[in-house]
Amino acid sequence: MMKLFKHYVLPTLAIGLMLGATSCKKDDMDDTPDDTPDTPTEMKSETYDYNFNNGQLVSGTAYAGTHMDNLTASMMVEETGDNTAKITVTLENTVDGEMYMIHAHDAADPSTTPNGTPYNETPNAAVFTQMVTGNGSSVSVSQTVDMSFDAITTSYEGFFVVHDPLQNISTTDLTTYLVLGTFARAQAAYTLTSEMFNYDFNTGQVDASFAYGGTHASNLGATIKLQELGSGATRVTVMLDNTIDGEMYMIHSHDFADPTMTPNGTPYNETPNANVCTLMATGNGGMVAASQQSTLSIADLTTTYEGFFVVHDPLQAITTTDPTTYVILGQFAR
Repeated sequence: MMKLFKHYVLPTLAIGLMLGATSCKKDDMDDTPDDTPDTPTEMKSETYDYNFNNGQLVSGTAYAGTHMDNLTASMMVEETGDNTAKITVTLENTVDGEMYMIHAHDAADPSTTPNGTPYNETPNAAVFTQMVTGNGSSVSVSQTVDMSFDAITTSYEGFFVVHDPLQNISTTDLTTYLVLGTFARAQAAYTLTSEMFNYDFNTGQVDASFAYGGTHASNLGATIKLQELGSGATRVTVMLDNTIDGEMYMIHSHDFADPTMTPNGTPYNETPNANVCTLMATGNGGMVAASQQSTLSIADLTTTYEGFFVVHDPLQAITTTDPTTYVILGQFAR
């Protein structure tokens, strides 16, 4: 009898001990503070967009070179630590193979700088001084800095500059800057307007007797883009499609005139109007462009100015008296 009791008691005690241990463990867990780690603080990030320099920030400083004005920039500032951040600049519509210099310049009192610039003419390498080679499309470059996200986006006061790779670098001539804006700040609303006008090959649209009579392919087309500048002036850009590689295209505006008053009876002044459009562009087998600034406003050019838009045949000697040598002929900005 005692033997049977022992066999019965031992398993029962074992079960009791297991239940007791389980109960204690549960009680212990209930009394233990929650050790679940807190969710990490999310790092801050902000992106700022910049338009081409049309003088919207400082009147009279609109870009005045030969780079296409479709280039834009964006700046992303990312928090990487308590006192560090990463700045990434992306450029769109770059020129293939050209080196773009991108700088931060500390804001300064113009009366204290050597050339009266509203910034320190030496870039601030601790904020952003980088270069990147264009590829015909989008390129990016980054720099990690020993500044907090908040310091860059709220305390630091400076200018964001993208220099023109097609001319000698200058930190004093603001008309050489492709992009000019405030560093790591939302830019003011862009209110400057632009208009575009398309032209087909000259098949006699103006006058049947003026239809082109040379050997140039008739698939050439042209576009005029007028961009209002902050000063009230206008950037005139002409784009030609399906050009002949290596050939020089002369592009002009000619004021309307009474044919009875011109030397050769042309319905326009035979001397181009240099304040509206006198450009040249070398063909590359595809699209080429050239730009200049006109003192006339965009309203004047599109409503008041009366003239012809002419692209001369690069395969013939240039003449301003024989319209049959014009590969493009139409009314300017209409």
